Amino acid sequence: MDMLWSGWGDPAKAAPLPETVTGLLRDLLGVKPRTAAPIALEDIVVPEPRLEPAARQALFTAAGGEEHVRTDAETRIRHTRGKSTPDLLRIRDGEVEDLPEAVVLPAGHDEVLAVLRVCAEHGLPVVPFGGGTSVVGGLAPGRRAPFVALDLRRMNQLLALDPVSRTATLAPGLRAPEAEALLAEHGFTLGHFPQSYEWATIGGFAATRSSGQASAGHGRFDEMVLGLTLATPEGTVDTGRAPRSAAGPDLRQLLLGSEGAFGVITSVTVRIRPVPETRVYEGWRFASFDEGAAALRRLAQDGPRPTVLRLSDETETLVGLAQPDAIGAGPESAAGCTAITGYEGTSEDTAHRRERAATVLRDCGGTPLGEEPGQRWAHGRYSAPYLRDALLDAGAFAETLETATFWSRVPELYASVRDALTTTLTETGTPPLIMCHISHVYENGASLYFTVVSAQGDDPVAHWERAKHAANEAILGAGGTITHHHGVGTDHRDWYVREAGPLGIEALRAVKRRLDPAGVLNPGVLLPLD
Repeated sequence: MDMLWSGWGDPAKAAPLPETVTGLLRDLLGVKPRTAAPIALEDIVVPEPRLEPAARQALFTAAGGEEHVRTDAETRIRHTRGKSTPDLLRIRDGEVEDLPEAVVLPAGHDEVLAVLRVCAEHGLPVVPFGGGTSVVGGLAPGRRAPFVALDLRRMNQLLALDPVSRTATLAPGLRAPEAEALLAEHGFTLGHFPQSYEWATIGGFAATRSSGQASAGHGRFDEMVLGLTLATPEGTVDTGRAPRSAAGPDLRQLLLGSEGAFGVITSVTVRIRPVPETRVYEGWRFASFDEGAAALRRLAQDGPRPTVLRLSDETETLVGLAQPDAIGAGPESAAGCTAITGYEGTSEDTAHRRERAATVLRDCGGTPLGEEPGQRWAHGRYSAPYLRDALLDAGAFAETLETATFWSRVPELYASVRDALTTTLTETGTPPLIMCHISHVYENGASLYFTVVSAQGDDPVAHWERAKHAANEAILGAGGTITHHHGVGTDHRDWYVREAGPLGIEALRAVKRRLDPAGVLNPGVLLPLD
């Protein structure tokens, strides 16, 4: 099943906003309903593919047959850009000036190698495509030239499983739910559940350094990766002979987060865990965001650390976004901030950690809300992207951004980004609604995830680009990283260059020149064009 071409996920799961929310949008943000419906897929004007006959024939051979090189209009549209709000607004208006000339579907590592060599020979940029969930311009090459999308969906197998070492080797096109189902047959789980879980792929998790909602207990995806294989136009790179090594710099860490600019990940070996005996989620209330953040920091630093640990600020709690499936139905007691804690493991271990964590949370000023808020969050944790689409349908603009910093800098980063977004987006005359939550915690710091809702205005894409620019400047100015888990893409690239520094960027350029001398791998993504 393909994702909705003009929005997120399964069309059957999309639902209009409740009247409570549309009323809030009208009253607080001046949102006006859209006067025109999105263009129909069949009405989008798509130019004929511009592939040269020699390149087309070579791709047929490399991919194992003509049927694995698709040039029909619908397939090309479905592989145009990602799922950021600007991406969706453009595709809904029929803007497809940067769609691929062809979509190539290889079946394995050797076919990927062959396709990359053809692309290098013909100077044809190639963009790896997993679940298509990028929200940072990771699927839109910076070079305006004919390119191909390399769709990895046929590479969707559990390649190996070692129950003694508790490792699994997964193909890159395996979607997360499919990976969990295959592992569950053997009694294991990966435990990686980002908001994009239903559609994102294993290769995409590795290529963007994904972080899941259970990261407090399971860690980020890059911490789960023990080895990977990379296909490049120049050959193969294999990493991961042992769980840890002192044999020089760790090449895994160079390839993780490379976003298709160095090569195409064709297999990933990850650590796995037994399926937990029990999963329990609960809610806590804190009087303020600062008080809640202090409680999260104490658990992250001194323990016991829950598997899930997150905190919504006052605005996000009031609106109800802490529990997306109950948006607009926040209780009158929603003053303050809602924290969600989750515990996975054996019944005995879970009960013990939960009891100890409750002591800490109460000591930090927390009030227990019971399991109902936590279970409701768990039930609706993949609903937010659908909510974003419903907001767009109603005439509102909704987008997210995220960052991370050390605990001592969290208050400044939080205030700086909010101020930047508020100032810029108020230029339309109505202040936006800005919400934030701490989504991932570490001993030394945390990530902040912002959600912005405003009126669309006359040119919502340009308006957001100004706001995003201001927020990015605020992030670097306050000592944050330009991205914690969404990746760099093209949207964050210029700020990533400043974060990494000139010498660091030149070192990465040198790696790219060696692995991709023709410069065809996702050009303009992660690194600026030469």
